[in-house]
Amino acid sequence: MKVPSQPTGVAAEADGPEDRLRRFVTIWSRAIFPVTATSLTRAEFEGHLLPLARTLCDALHARPFDTAPAQRAGAALVDAHCTDPDALGRSLGVVDSYLVLYCGTESDLPAEELRARCARLQHAMAAGFAQALRERTRSEQEAIARSALAARSLAEAALHATESRFRAVFDGAAIGIGIADLDGNVLEVNETLTRMFGGVGGQVRSRNVSEWVHPEDGPHVWKLYEELVRGEREHYRVEKPYYRGDGTVLWTNLTVSLLRDAEGRPQYQLALMEDTTERRLLHLRLRYEATHDALTGLPNRTLFFERLEKALAPDDNARFGLCYLDLDGFKVINDSLGHATGDRLLVEVADRLQSCVTGPGEMVARLGGDEFVALTTATGGEREVTELAERILTSLATPIRVDGRELPVRGSLGVVEGPAGERTPAEVLRSADITMYRAKSAGGNRFEVADAEADARAITRHGLTTSLPAALERGEFFIEYQPLVHLDDGSVHGAEALVRWCHPQHGVLGPDRFIPLAEDTGLIVPLGRWVLQEAVRQARFWQARHSDGGPLRINVNLSPTQLHHPRLVAETVDVLERSGLEPGALCLEVTESALIGADEDLLKPLRQLAEMGVDIALDDFGTGYSNLSNLRRLPVSVLKLDRSFTRGMQQHPVDPVDIKIVEGIVSLAHSLELAVTVEGVETAAQAQRLRELGCDTAQGWYYARPGAPDRIHSLVLADAV
Repeated sequence: MKVPSQPTGVAAEADGPEDRLRRFVTIWSRAIFPVTATSLTRAEFEGHLLPLARTLCDALHARPFDTAPAQRAGAALVDAHCTDPDALGRSLGVVDSYLVLYCGTESDLPAEELRARCARLQHAMAAGFAQALRERTRSEQEAIARSALAARSLAEAALHATESRFRAVFDGAAIGIGIADLDGNVLEVNETLTRMFGGVGGQVRSRNVSEWVHPEDGPHVWKLYEELVRGEREHYRVEKPYYRGDGTVLWTNLTVSLLRDAEGRPQYQLALMEDTTERRLLHLRLRYEATHDALTGLPNRTLFFERLEKALAPDDNARFGLCYLDLDGFKVINDSLGHATGDRLLVEVADRLQSCVTGPGEMVARLGGDEFVALTTATGGEREVTELAERILTSLATPIRVDGRELPVRGSLGVVEGPAGERTPAEVLRSADITMYRAKSAGGNRFEVADAEADARAITRHGLTTSLPAALERGEFFIEYQPLVHLDDGSVHGAEALVRWCHPQHGVLGPDRFIPLAEDTGLIVPLGRWVLQEAVRQARFWQARHSDGGPLRINVNLSPTQLHHPRLVAETVDVLERSGLEPGALCLEVTESALIGADEDLLKPLRQLAEMGVDIALDDFGTGYSNLSNLRRLPVSVLKLDRSFTRGMQQHPVDPVDIKIVEGIVSLAHSLELAVTVEGVETAAQAQRLRELGCDTAQGWYYARPGAPDRIHSLVLADAV
């Protein structure tokens, strides 16, 4: 079927929606008007097609999506006398080629979704056309056939004329007609039915209808037949397949009616058959396109969820296994080598995955992008599913060659296995997704097995992430303060501000639970600004209330994200000026790892703050593997020695190596005019040893745990361990 040539995209985009719709109607009318039996002019015929086109256009964009309007449009073609089979084929071709082009330009739906909708609308349109044509033909032919058969029992004088009329209708009917006795022996068939069964009439007339049992017959089909020949029903309609003489399958819409004699006794059975094989094949093709990935040919997300739902249906002793695969570093391949190379790599990956799931009850599907999933229902336990995961990783171990390049392929897998009937498909896929990301976080190119506790932690983490913004607005954060103590005399030197989250469900959460989440979401900037404001305000209050020996400074932590914030210096100055706190009373703590390899652009705001008088402390010193010589170029005035260096000093005897390390660091820091603060002091012996080594200040549970600001001046020194 030749569809009119496609106009340029520029022209299509230049017109408004109504103009594009009318162009679509023009193309449609040009395609089917020559094969339409109508007295209308071309212009009148286009006017008849316009509402049908508008129906299809509206259905393409409808939410929720519904194919019923397209089915009605197909039926309307029959009402317009477009009954030639070629009219349907040409109409479907026009819809396939031009509906999305002319009616989908202003949609916010993805192109793939529009194409999928268009395919389903074609199917519905074909179904509506066939249904209307079938009903129209069936009603006409059945009435004619009944009249013809009844005419055979008329008086002898009218028999010849009746027989002539019957033969004209019987032989010229567009659908297959067959007559059988009540025992099922075929008495008469018309030419159409003979062609449907392969063209040899003897193969049909010589048979009994009971021989036409097909494996796909539903149990109700022959029950209806038995009721009809017993006279318990007048007719029935079913979809029934038959085997032709060459072994191929003929699909039909079958209507069987009971014919009675003058006294009302059952006498014959009349069968009307419409060949629906091509329509069924079209349905299967559309179904395949809707449930399979166009690139790899694998089942897509839709078909996978259908299979997964069946696999999870309650069934005694039934189990399932699922491997969720995400390729590691696939975005880099797409960005550097192009999407065409990425697509070819995905096709090769799909082929390798298919070779891993060849057993009964196994399937592999592509969920989208570089995400694949393997499902098995033939599992006896977790070991079999982990073996499947190992086969998948082994199949990906060999590099894939594309355009002369060998591309290494790595993947992270989340494995879920368990009994059917306990979880929904969404819960299973969520668990597999969480587990896959756990494997990716562990370095990738590996699999992890789902763990209920790990899933719960991930779900909790997600819940905390989503509730972070509102928590700041609702004032759920508060600050505890841990004192910094002079080691020489035990006086309070200052305090470190430590933020806490009073969560409505999870209680008080420490910074290790939410600071990484705030970093990931960018909320660390407003949260850090709030902590700075509150801590500076508290320090100014202490100075005003305890002028005779209160905390001299407040330490506030800066995250790596805050270091890169362009308004760090301006906001810090603003906070200090609003509170009236001197810059020398503020110490900003930056982790050593955040400054490894730092360039001048990153150090510039810290230098500006240091020049103003703000102290900069290098936190967790000794854990970042930085070059000690770099200390000279960093604008820091305090080293905070990580507790890992001093933990051994709680034991007796103390390892002399630990003493030498700390002694060397303290000596180096003092030679660079840097003060040394020690974290994690928990015993009096530990504090004494650090004092002897020359450390300046310390903090830890030996002095006080973090607490409310009003407790900062009432230290009770006691060994915590």
